[in-house]
Amino acid sequence: MKNRFLLLLTVVFLLFSCKKSIQPEVYIEHIEKGNSVSSVAQAALLTKVAAAIETGGPAYAVEFCSLKASGITDSLNSVFNCTISRVSAKNRNMENSLASATDKQLWAIFENGTVADTVIQQGKNLVYYKPIRTAMPACLKCHGAPGTEIDSITVQKLQTLYPNDLAIGYKLNDFRGLWKIEFSAP
Repeated sequence: MKNRFLLLLTVVFLLFSCKKSIQPEVYIEHIEKGNSVSSVAQAALLTKVAAAIETGGPAYAVEFCSLKASGITDSLNSVFNCTISRVSAKNRNMENSLASATDKQLWAIFENGTVADTVIQQGKNLVYYKPIRTAMPACLKCHGAPGTEIDSITVQKLQTLYPNDLAIGYKLNDFRGLWKIEFSAP
């Protein structure tokens, strides 16, 4: 009970202290922009990963992601004039780890299902966060349970490309990560 109270207190403090300096219309605008950008980025990644699975199966898709996923999101940065990234406590790529104290605090909030998405101010920038879930059965071919959802060839490819992989063992609709989209201050 005490932990839930502390978490709720942290949520209230973080959200209201961050939103306090953001005008309501700017907050709403960036929620909408962040949702739009994350939807486009998610669709671009899913389309390319689905094509990779179709071409060579899940092991091929893992290799494709290791080489191309960052490039796909990076190419969208200039289109939307922002910086798109994905972060997770159970990351596959070390570049996607929870780097800041804010990332870690927001991870705990999202992990508890307290908020759906939010915008906070960090310095002069506005940062949009939105949860990523294992929303489709195809996600489990690379992020599910090794030996059942993840076949042995894909497990071997994951171990080769990501020896410190933490992004496995998920079930359908599990919370897997966060979209983190940084916009320069208006």
